[in-house]
Amino acid sequence: MLTWYPNDIKNDNKFSIVIPTWNNLSFLKICIDSIKKNSAFKHQIIIHVNEGTDGTLEWVRENGFDYTHSIDNVGVCWAVNGCRALVKTDYIVFLNDDMYLLPDWDLELWNEINSLPDKFFYLSSTAIEPEISPHPGILSPFDFGTTIETFREDDLLKKYKLIEGKDWSGATWPPNIVHRDVWDLVGGYSVEYFPGLYSDPDFSMKLYEAGIRHFKGVNKSRVYHFGSKSTRRITMNKGSKQFLNKWGITSASFTWFFLKRGQNFEGEFAVNTSGIAFKTALWKSKIKRLFWLLSGTGKTKGKYSYNNFDKDATI
Repeated sequence: MLTWYPNDIKNDNKFSIVIPTWNNLSFLKICIDSIKKNSAFKHQIIIHVNEGTDGTLEWVRENGFDYTHSIDNVGVCWAVNGCRALVKTDYIVFLNDDMYLLPDWDLELWNEINSLPDKFFYLSSTAIEPEISPHPGILSPFDFGTTIETFREDDLLKKYKLIEGKDWSGATWPPNIVHRDVWDLVGGYSVEYFPGLYSDPDFSMKLYEAGIRHFKGVNKSRVYHFGSKSTRRITMNKGSKQFLNKWGITSASFTWFFLKRGQNFEGEFAVNTSGIAFKTALWKSKIKRLFWLLSGTGKTKGKYSYNNFDKDATI
């Protein structure tokens, strides 16, 4: 069960920043501090507090943020969907609590938004990470610390602009931004992915199905990502299988052939569904999905299974 705690403060905010957090107060403080120090505009900050037994709940209350709270960890999707009820601006930013926003991150996104003809877009900032990442579009490895104690903030602020990057196609992960009308159009994040693995590409797929074709990673809007501090503490859902069973294609094929994630951004994309590579990927996806369903491994089991909430649910 979620509870909602809006504040009565009315400001001329540009974005509504939604941050789910789970007993991660030390990183959350750094994240919030970076928003206050490095943003060009004022923003509404909305925090979902999962449990909050480490002092997070008291700290959020004392600082007067809009927030939602759950006694148990409800995961990412329930959290961000709950926060949507408190949004007061036209634009929703989804941000992880283990991220440090770099100067003018918001100005660069705002400039990009103003260059577009309408609200049908999906933008991501560009992440800098300390460890080698398999994902194109992420700048790595550039190690400015992986813990609170080893974080070299001053060094990061001096050098982050020197890291070469480019605008990239296939916006998927946080920090990301959409117009709230687009968020509502697709129904936010899909709660069957509890506690959250693969909910990002699923959200992108829903946007694609709704007709969105402008998926852009903005190079000049940058963030330092310490690296999934919360997900390492929990047993995750079998998101890749859930995605395949839901959409009939693997997440890897979707992000490569449809979103073209990590490739040079060249505007709104078109998918070549007649190519041999795409047809082969689709055929492999169907075989894999059939195998998982026949073997019984396509259904998510375990402590965090969606089926634990609804015995008749299928994924």
